[in-house]
Amino acid sequence: MTDEELAMEYVEGNNRAFDELLSRTQTGIFSYIIFIVHNQEVANDIFQETFLKAITNLQMRRYAPTGKFNAWLIRIAHNAIMDWYRRQKSKQIIDTNDDFDIASMSDRDLMETSSEDLMANAQVLRDVKSMIDFLPEPQKEVVMMRYYQNLSFKEIAQNTGVSINTSLGRMRYALINLRRLAKEHHMNLQLA
Repeated sequence: MTDEELAMEYVEGNNRAFDELLSRTQTGIFSYIIFIVHNQEVANDIFQETFLKAITNLQMRRYAPTGKFNAWLIRIAHNAIMDWYRRQKSKQIIDTNDDFDIASMSDRDLMETSSEDLMANAQVLRDVKSMIDFLPEPQKEVVMMRYYQNLSFKEIAQNTGVSINTSLGRMRYALINLRRLAKEHHMNLQLA
C-alpha cells in the first residue's frame, strides 16, 4: 500500500496502518528535524510533536490523499520547528553593509598544495559554519539547504513551503548577516 492509502486506512480506524506509516517515515522526518535544530533532545520533542499533529490532523480528516504524504509530514515538521524557534524568541539580526560571498567558499577551494593553506582554509570554513548558527532560523535553514545539501531555490521553496522569492530573500538576508558578523568579529574569511 502507498503512504496515502495507509493514511486513509488509519483515518478509517486501522491503527496498524499508522504503525506502518511511522515505520516508513520516521527516519526521514527525524533526519530533517535534527539537520535543522542540531540538538538530539529538541529533535526528539519536535519529532513527537510532529507525529501528534499528524495523528490529530488525520483523525480530524484534514489530510487529502494527494500522493504527497511525506511532503505533508515534512511541512508539519517544518512548522513545529518554526514554532519551537519562535518560542525561543530568536534574535533577529539584519544589516546591509560590506561584501562577503559564501558561495566563493567551497571544498574545491581547499585543494591547495601546502598543509598550512589546507589548515587555514579549514578554519575559515569552520568559522563560516559557526557564524551560520547565529542566523535567524529561516535564514540558517536556507543556507544549509543551499550550500550543504546543494538544493536549488525551487527545491528549498518546496521543502519549506514558501515561495522561491521568499527563499531568495532569506538567502540575501543571510549573506548580509554573515558579512556583518564577519566584520564585527574582525574575521578574515579569505581562503588561502
